[in-house]
Amino acid sequence: MDRLKRRREGRVTGLKETGKRLESGLVEILYVADDADRALTDPMVEAAREQGIEVVRVPSMKELGRASGIEVGAAVAAVLKEGESRADH
Repeated sequence: MDRLKRRREGRVTGLKETGKRLESGLVEILYVADDADRALTDPMVEAAREQGIEVVRVPSMKELGRASGIEVGAAVAAVLKEGESRADH
């Protein structure tokens, strides 16, 4: 999770934003909180695995939110491929 913490640019947090980048093929690493609703996260995990994207499990939404630099929990977050940023798409 260190890569997620270190990157200020080139990361996204939350189901909607992460899902958009995943569909566009821009995700390098997908982080998923173990306590998130699996009905929402499992399709993203499957899509990531189909694309050969590394999936990292995190114990809690609170921990993932904190690592993403937000004060609320997050179900998913992603590090984008080098050269991509949140504003690119």
